[in-house]
Amino acid sequence: MKKTVAVVAAVIEAEGKVFATQRGYGPWKDGWEFPGGKIEPGETPQAALKREIREELDAEIAVGEKIAQVEYDYPDFHLSMGCYRCAVASGCLTLKEHEAARWLAPDALDSVAWLPADRIAVDALRHSR
Repeated sequence: MKKTVAVVAAVIEAEGKVFATQRGYGPWKDGWEFPGGKIEPGETPQAALKREIREELDAEIAVGEKIAQVEYDYPDFHLSMGCYRCAVASGCLTLKEHEAARWLAPDALDSVAWLPADRIAVDALRHSR
């Protein structure tokens, strides 16, 4: 049986656009995703999201409603990803781990090569508007 990895993803919105980041490392390098990461033992999804965004993007976020719970089987593991609508509360989004980022308007969501699980999140985002 595959190991399940529990993660959270921030769908950061501003002025009608969402923030997408491009992975700078690992087997999925260059794929596009919503920023976030693993939930540590004892952490709530919201606390994990705030910590991950602080670590990866040097900003504080406000975590809002859950948009989707994505379950996806990658070749080596099962991903369980909670996706939350977020907004920047303070600071500027500064790339510390990603190689690129873009603010995408709703009609430009398909302009980047999303990772498979994040593609499901994008579809959920479209239906949540």
